[in-house]
Amino acid sequence: MSRKVLILNADYSAISVCNVPKAFLLVYLNKAELIEKDPKVQLRTVNSNFPLPSVIRLNKYVSIPYKGVVLSRHNIFKRDGNQCVYCGKRHELTLDHVMPKSRGGKTSWDNLVSACKKCNSFKGHQTPEEANLVLLKKPYKPSFLVFIRDLNGFLNDNWSAYLNSKS
Repeated sequence: MSRKVLILNADYSAISVCNVPKAFLLVYLNKAELIEKDPKVQLRTVNSNFPLPSVIRLNKYVSIPYKGVVLSRHNIFKRDGNQCVYCGKRHELTLDHVMPKSRGGKTSWDNLVSACKKCNSFKGHQTPEEANLVLLKKPYKPSFLVFIRDLNGFLNDNWSAYLNSKS
């Protein structure tokens, strides 16, 4: 039940990802229709079998005014692959401002990266160049579809047809 399900709006645009119980409930209550199912797995009850949802589409269009990725610690770590962008270690991660705040650096997608405590302490109030550190990944702001497609940690093969359009 830890599988993820892609939620499409009524116009087939991707709007979110949810867990299987929520997706099943939306389909069961006729608030969504099953578009793609997992052919290998079924939901079983004492008396019945149900297809395991992979992609569902909402029956009514939901207007979403802001369809972007929220700037948060968790999302920065996801974007950077849960590893330090300076040394590649995956433990004791912190956030680092590439251009330090003390020198006018902003708190933005383009200036925040994941860094281990050791690299962050070593860098201090310097730029990576001044500290002789190399960024393994350049910071960027992911689009909503890129975030779902590439950074969610799970991508079902059934999703690709619905996530290939530009955001």
